[in-house]
Amino acid sequence: MIVATTNDLTGHRIVRHIGMVRGVTVRSRNAISDAIGGVQSMLGGRVGVYVKLAETARQEAYDDLVAHARDMGANAVLAMRYDANEIMPGVTEVLAYGTAVVVEPA
Repeated sequence: MIVATTNDLTGHRIVRHIGMVRGVTVRSRNAISDAIGGVQSMLGGRVGVYVKLAETARQEAYDDLVAHARDMGANAVLAMRYDANEIMPGVTEVLAYGTAVVVEPA
């Protein structure tokens, strides 16, 4: 599966537009992460436990996006984006979305 943030794909021709695809996950922090994150934030700099949480959530949403596109018959996703919203304190939704297409080499 080719996934690009651009609206077109250099060296390829779009032969079919399938439509919007998405992957979504909802992740929450836990007490241990909050304790470690609190200590790290007092020291300043990168808060590694939250970086890991964010990366895990993005990867889950991305994997779901690719699966959704594949299930619809696509071999590429264009204009891929991420979005995130806090549902409640400590609970975040991460959405990956884009346009599923079928491409072939130009």
